[in-house]
Amino acid sequence: MTISMTAFARQEAQTEWGVLIWEIRSVNHRYLETQFRLPENFRELEPPLRELLRKKLSRGKIESSLFYRNTNDDSASLKIDTDLLNQLQQALAQVSQHTGAAENCSSLELLKWPGVLQTAEVEYDKVKKTAFQLYQDALKQLVGMRKQEGSALAKFIEQRLAGIDKVTTDIRGKIPKVLEQQKQRLISRYEELCINLDPSRIEQEMALLIQKADVEEELDRLKTHVKEVKRTLKQSGAVGRRLDFLMQELNREANTLSSKAIDTDITQAAVELKVLIEQMREQIQNIE
Repeated sequence: MTISMTAFARQEAQTEWGVLIWEIRSVNHRYLETQFRLPENFRELEPPLRELLRKKLSRGKIESSLFYRNTNDDSASLKIDTDLLNQLQQALAQVSQHTGAAENCSSLELLKWPGVLQTAEVEYDKVKKTAFQLYQDALKQLVGMRKQEGSALAKFIEQRLAGIDKVTTDIRGKIPKVLEQQKQRLISRYEELCINLDPSRIEQEMALLIQKADVEEELDRLKTHVKEVKRTLKQSGAVGRRLDFLMQELNREANTLSSKAIDTDITQAAVELKVLIEQMREQIQNIE
């Protein structure tokens, strides 16, 4: 199955600790390049996440971003250390007893004392576990989108391959007619110059022309490469590099065909071949 390197996935989870959001972007790249953007408290997740990603993907530049937002009500997450508060009140009473000064410390000043007012701690171990599971879901979604896009790319390439088959078939059908036209032009030229026609000379000229215009080998190789591209599209795993190599081979044969063309129709057909090959090559850059 053909797999694209271009895709996007997003997964969100509402938890008792807040909201977790994963976004994964994938674009084409020669190798597999991974990049993670994580909040500081989630940094230790990067190695196992990277390992998980490498098991699922072979090529592409993958950017994974985790967003965490604590949605707990601030007032509900505040706690007062009553033991420490009692100790402070006892200390104030002792100071007042020894010095005779009034206990003039306000409640607000007591709350400002280090440790009296505490924020409820988030259980990050549980949050990290949820974040890891959520990444697995996002990665599954990404792989599915890459496969879906890859299927569309395969259909696009198959359409162009059908176009190449049609062009090469048309060229094969035109060659006998083109050679006959060239023969008649050669005879007409001799007649215009009032040169006695030597059948053997005509045969020699035509032999040279046929040799120059012989593109059967190129057409056969084009057909073979088209078959190989079709076979490769049905293979599993990363096939992008092989397809890219086959595009180079197809383009080489199209160039040779163009250089041997002795007729404008065949020249135009060779140009059409190059256009079809280039269209495939551009899309194959996105295949894993």
